[in-house]
Amino acid sequence: MSEEMIIKTEYSDVMQKSYIDYAMSVIVARALPDVRDGLKPVQRRTLYDMHELGIRSDRPYRKCARIVGDTMGKYHPHGDSSIYEALVVMSQNFKKGLPLVDGHGNFGSIEGDGAAAMRYTEARLQKVSEDALLADLDKDIVDFVPNFDETEKEPGVLPARIPHLLVNGAEGIAVGMSTSIPPHNLGETIDAMKAYMKNSKLTVEDLLKIMPGPDFPTGGIVVNKDELTEIYRTGSGKIKVRGKVEVEKLKGGKEQLVITEIPYTMIGANIGKFLNDIGTLVETKKTTDIVDITNQSSKEGIRIVLELRKGADTEQLTNMLYKKTRLEDTFGVNMLAVADGRPETLGLTQIFDHVIDFQFELNTRKYRTLLNKELDKKEIQEGLMKACDVIDLIIEILRGSRDLKMAKACLMSGQTEGIRFKSERSKKQAAKLHFTERQATAILEMRLYRLIGLEIEALMKEHEATMKNIARYSEILNNYDEMAKVIIKELDRFKKTYAVPRKTVIENGKEAVFVEKKVEEMSVVVLMDRFGYVRTVDVPTYERNKEAADSESRHVIFCKNTDRICVFTDGGKMHAVKVLDLPFGKFRDKAFPIDNYSNFDSSQEQMVCVISMEELLAGKMLFVTRQGMTKVVDGKEYDVRTRTSAATKLNEEDRVIFAGRLSDHMQLVLRSAEGYFLRFGTEEIPEKKKAAVGVRAIKLSDTDILEEAYLFAKGTERSISYKEKEVALHKLKSAGRDQKGTKIRV
Repeated sequence: MSEEMIIKTEYSDVMQKSYIDYAMSVIVARALPDVRDGLKPVQRRTLYDMHELGIRSDRPYRKCARIVGDTMGKYHPHGDSSIYEALVVMSQNFKKGLPLVDGHGNFGSIEGDGAAAMRYTEARLQKVSEDALLADLDKDIVDFVPNFDETEKEPGVLPARIPHLLVNGAEGIAVGMSTSIPPHNLGETIDAMKAYMKNSKLTVEDLLKIMPGPDFPTGGIVVNKDELTEIYRTGSGKIKVRGKVEVEKLKGGKEQLVITEIPYTMIGANIGKFLNDIGTLVETKKTTDIVDITNQSSKEGIRIVLELRKGADTEQLTNMLYKKTRLEDTFGVNMLAVADGRPETLGLTQIFDHVIDFQFELNTRKYRTLLNKELDKKEIQEGLMKACDVIDLIIEILRGSRDLKMAKACLMSGQTEGIRFKSERSKKQAAKLHFTERQATAILEMRLYRLIGLEIEALMKEHEATMKNIARYSEILNNYDEMAKVIIKELDRFKKTYAVPRKTVIENGKEAVFVEKKVEEMSVVVLMDRFGYVRTVDVPTYERNKEAADSESRHVIFCKNTDRICVFTDGGKMHAVKVLDLPFGKFRDKAFPIDNYSNFDSSQEQMVCVISMEELLAGKMLFVTRQGMTKVVDGKEYDVRTRTSAATKLNEEDRVIFAGRLSDHMQLVLRSAEGYFLRFGTEEIPEKKKAAVGVRAIKLSDTDILEEAYLFAKGTERSISYKEKEVALHKLKSAGRDQKGTKIRV
C-alpha cells in the first residue's frame, strides 16, 4: 500500500483555482448562450430531450413533469425548477418572438403570473424547432459529446439553420458577467444575414438599413435610432423603449389615454408597479387629470385605460407618464455569448461571421454524409446491374457452393475451388469475377423478383438519380458559391414559412418634456398618531379641530408643504420624507403609515423624534443613548438629499433613547432602570460631529441602563410620575455631567 501523499500549497492559490474553475463552469455550461445556436445548455438539452422522446409538433402533448424529469436524469443534473422555467420561457410568446415550445395549460401571463406546476401542464415542440434547430441530427451534422455520467450522448450544439441568437435574444447572469441580447424580427434578420453572406464588406450601418433594430414581442417604440449603430457595432449600450399610447375620443368631449403596447422591460410584476406609480401620481396631486385607471388587458393584448377629466392636456399627460413611470424604459444591451469556447462581447457583424461559418460547417458535414451514402448506393447499384448481366452464372455458383462463405469468395475474387460447375466454360467465367464486398453481400441478399424486367429498369433509373445526386453533392462541397446558394435557399424557406410582420417601431423620438406645475407654498400641519399613521391638514383646519388633533396625535409639526419632515430612530438613523408625498385633506380623512412614504420600518426600529427639516437646520440636536452617551450635533449636518442617512454613531448593542431640538439654557434629567436620577445643564454637553459616539452623560453600573431623558427650559417646573410617586424634576439636586446621580426610593 502506497504512503499517503501530502501536497503543501498556498491556500489562496487553491481558492483562486477553484473559484476560476467554478466561474468558467457557470459561464460556459449554464448562464451564457452559444453564438452558433443561440441556446443555453438547459434550453438545448430540453429541446433535444423532447426530440428524442418524439414529442413532435404533430404528436400529442406530454406532461412537462415527464420532460423535465427525463432531461434532468439524462442530460442536465441541476434543479428541476431551472429546467421547467427554461421550458416555460421557451413557450411564452410575450418573451420570445419565435416560441420554440408549444405549451398546453397555464404557462403564465404577461402580467407576471407564474406557470402552473409541471405536473399539470403539457408541452410539445413547435414546428420551427424541428425545422430550424433539430433537423438532420442523424446526418453527423454536429458533434455528440458524453453526458454528465457518460451513459448517454448529447449534441454539443444544435444544428441551428437561422441566426437564433439574434431572433430570440438572450438573458443570463454568470459570475462577473451577464448577457442581455434583444430579440429581432426573423424575416429582417434572415435578409441581413443573406446580404452579409453575399458581401462581407457591409458595415453595421448597411445592415441596419435591412434590419433596423430590435423587434420586441410586446411591440413598443424604440426612440434612439441614431444610437443603434454604435450599440450594434460594439455589442453594448442602452436602447430607449416606450410604450404605445393612443388617445380615444369619448362622448361629451371627454378623452381617454389607452396604452396598447408596453416596453419589453415592463413585462411581469412591473405592470403592477406601473399601475401603482400612476396611482401615486394621482394621490400626490402630480396630476389631477386622471379620473380612473382600469387594466383591460387580456390574451388578445395589452389595454390599460386612463379615463381623463374633460379638457385634460393629453400630450402633457403622456409626457408625464414617460418621465415619471416605466412607460419609457431602458433596455441594457450586452451581447455576450460563448464563441469558440470562451465568452466574448460581439458586435452584429461578428455574430453574423460566427453564424455563417457555422452554416458552412453544418452543410459541409451534411453533404459529405449524403455524398458518402450515395457513393455506397452507387457501388451496390453497379454491382446489381452487373450481376443481372451474368445472373445465370451467379445462380450456378450458388447452387454449386457448399456454404455462403465459398459463394462470396467466388464472387469477390474468382475462387472456384470446391464449387461444382456444369461446364469448364462456366468455371473460367467465374474465375474472372471481382465484385466488392458490399456488392457481393447485396447480390447474395437480392430477392428473385428483382430480376423482373421492370425492376431492372427501375434499378437503372435509381442509378441515374444516384449519379445526379453525387454530381450535385460534389459540386456543393467543392464550390463555395454553390453552398452559399443552398444556405440562402434554405433561409428563404424559413423566412417564407415562419416570418411575421415587425411589431416594434424604430424612430428618433422627441425627448419627453414634462414641466411640473410649481407647487404653491402654504403652511400646513403634519399630524402623526402613536401608531405612526400620518396625514397633513392646512392650518385653518387644524385650528378648528385643535383640541381633538392635539389629543389624538403624538406629533404635531407646523411646517411648509414644500418642506421635509425628519424621523429620528433608536437605531441612529434619520429618514427624510417630503411633506408633499404625505396624504393631504380634511381632518377626518384616512391617515396612512409613515412606512409607506419612507424607508422607516416600524417592525425593525422605533421613532424617538419627528421634526421638520427647516426647524432642524436652524438649530442643534441633542442625543442620549441607553448606555449613557450624549452629544450635541449642529442641525446643518443633516442637510442631505437622501431619504435615509446616519443620524449618530452608536456603540455595539446601544440604542438612542432620546433625540430632540436643543435651545439655550436648558436642563437635562436622566433616569436609569435602577432608579438613579441625574440633573445637569446642557451647556456641559460638547458639540460633536454626527459620526462621533459622544461623551458619557452618567456613570452607570454594569447592570444598569438609561431608560428616560427629560429636556426642559431652565427655571420652569417639570414633574413626572415614577412608580406611582410624583417626582419634581426641577427640584432635583443639580450635579455635573458624568456623575452617578441620586437614587429615588419608592
